[in-house]
Parts: sequence; structure tokens; C-alpha cells
Amino acid sequence: MTPSSSGIGPVTGLPTLSGISRDFLNEEIFRRALYLEGKRAERSQGVFLLLLLDVNRILTSAEGRRALDKALSVLSRSIRETDIVGWYEKGRTFGILFTEVPSSARDSIVGTMRRRVSGALYSSLTFDQFSQISISHYLFPEQWELDVPQRPSHPALYPDVSTQDRGGTFFVIAKRTMDIMGSALGLVIASPLFLLIVLAIKCTSRGPALFRQMRVGQYGAPFLFLKFRSMKVDNDPSVHREYVKNLIGGGAGRNTSNGDGQTVYKLTRDPRVTRLGVFLRKTSLDELPQLYNVLKGEMSLVGPRPAIPYEVEAYELWHRRRVLEAKPGITGLWQVKGRSHIGFDEMVRLDVRYAMARSLWLDVKILLNTPRAVIFAKGAY
Repeated sequence: MTPSSSGIGPVTGLPTLSGISRDFLNEEIFRRALYLEGKRAERSQGVFLLLLLDVNRILTSAEGRRALDKALSVLSRSIRETDIVGWYEKGRTFGILFTEVPSSARDSIVGTMRRRVSGALYSSLTFDQFSQISISHYLFPEQWELDVPQRPSHPALYPDVSTQDRGGTFFVIAKRTMDIMGSALGLVIASPLFLLIVLAIKCTSRGPALFRQMRVGQYGAPFLFLKFRSMKVDNDPSVHREYVKNLIGGGAGRNTSNGDGQTVYKLTRDPRVTRLGVFLRKTSLDELPQLYNVLKGEMSLVGPRPAIPYEVEAYELWHRRRVLEAKPGITGLWQVKGRSHIGFDEMVRLDVRYAMARSLWLDVKILLNTPRAVIFAKGAY
């Protein structure tokens, strides 16, 4: 098999299926191939299928290992040379990456490949051995149905994200600890301010003080997002929906709200916003209830802003990276770099840049710069 036929660029010398330990791509190279295939599909709008075989139970005995070796050799003769095989998780999960799937075959490819793989395994294993292997499938790009209460994306397709190698275990634990301590302390300190804002909202407009909305968390998982209400009740969301669609597509017009000539990528002078809401938005006080989202683990103190489902529906494939790469946050690079003075594509690049360089020190720097961004209200509307 030639490197060009494999379709994974710098990874060369792909082996054939003939042995469990010596002939398959190791975990690092297979995951790298999966990562590159995902990047290629994002650019070309292509389709690929990942099948994962959990073989942990059958590998517990020498007889099982010999039987699996034979079965995978048979399997090798039922797939194309351009497909990629190897360990997704060393000694536990075996992966088969079916590349360059025709778009017309999207609806049928999963059933076809599962039957082919299951048939090859079943022909070489006893019933008990076959029952020890479980097969899962993941089709890229995924069809995100954000109106259903389940995660529409799966980390298996994004090994560079799901392993969290960039930050490591220490970073994950330390960041969550900082989120818990910071949000809990913030809720206690700000509790008198919470009461004043609630009273001000109730006295100036009818409706609840809190605004609740479904937002999109990491991997597309929906959660109930909290803000202080800054708009009139029963407003028409179609205005914002249409603007967001144009903004993401690059068609949003130039808006100026204060005569400074700067481009503003946000609806300004929105008639749906109350007079108190203008102040709450300008000072970012409307964001304070999100400390509760952070405490629950749905958000982080620092991360990309959580998207509205209809925003995600308008995303290009590469835009989804801002949802996948990191847990959404109250503040982030976008907020301290200019907020609404930054176009959508640049915002996505800032979110991905944060995820690529994530560290506790970066989080601390963003948190320290946030008050200055709030005080000067740069890009806040």
C-alpha cells in the first residue's frame, strides 16, 4: 500500500492486517491518521466512518488472542486498501477508518460496513468469542440534532480533543478546582448584588428576573444557560436568528453604535432590550448567574462563549471546533480582545487558539484582564 493511497499524508508505510501486535498501526499513529482525516473532511466536506471494536474481553486468554488474530486477518480481505486499521486504544479497542465515503452512501454505509465486519469476525470466531466483541460506529460529519436532549457529537471522532493531552490530567483537575472555588466564592460575594439586580428588573419591566435558554456545551451537549433578563418578555427571536445567520456567513453589515467608526459585529440599538438591560449588558452584570452554571460543571470560568442551537446550525464544519475543543466559559480571549469588534471567523480562531494553548497561567491572565475589558466596555452592547 502506498502512502498516497492511504490518504493520510505524512504517515507512511501502512501495514496490512496480519497480526495483532506487530502489523497494525499503534495508538499514536492511528489517532494521528484519524485527526488528519477529520481535518481533510472539514476542508473538503467529505464523509468518513469510524468503527471501533472493543476486544478487551477476548484478549484475556491466549486462545482468544489467537482467534482474534485469525479473524482480523480474514477481515483485512473484506476492506479497501485506502481504509486505515490500527489500535484506537492499545490492547483494548481496535479501529477501522473507512475513508472517502461517497456522500450518496451516507445513509447506507453504517449498516453495510457493520454487516461486513461482523460477518468477517463471525466466520472466524466461535459464538462465545464473537459475543465478547462489541462494535460501535461514528460517522463524520455528524448530523447535529440540537433540539434533542442528548449529546450530538462524540469524542471518539476527535482524539486530539478527547485525550486532553494538551493540558494533561493535572490541568483538568486544577482547572475544575479553580472553577468550583471561583464560582462558589463569586456567588457568595455577589449575593447582595444579585438581590439588587433582581429588584431592579422586577421594578422596571414585567417578567422573570432570570432568563433561561438552552445553549450548546462541549461536544454539543445542551444545558440550561442562565442570565439576568435584559430583554422584554415575549420578544421575537427571529431578528437575532437572521442576523446570526448572516454574521456567520460573512454577510452581516457594518454597524456603528457610538460614532467611533469601528465595525461592530452585533445587533446594536436592539428594540427588544430594556433600558435597564442596556446597562446590565454594558457592564456584563447580566452574566453573573452563569457562576451557577460553572459550579454545576456545565461551564468554566474561562472558555468559548456557549452557542445558541440555531447558531450552531449555521456553522461551517470547522466552526464546530469552538464547541468541541473546550468547555464553554464566562470569559475568554474573545472578551478581552475586543468582543463585538471581532468578526465571527476571528472569534472562532481565538477560541481554538485558547484551546490549543490552554494552561492555568493563560486562564489566570484572561481572568485578570476581564475586569479591565468590562470597565472600559470595549465591544459591549
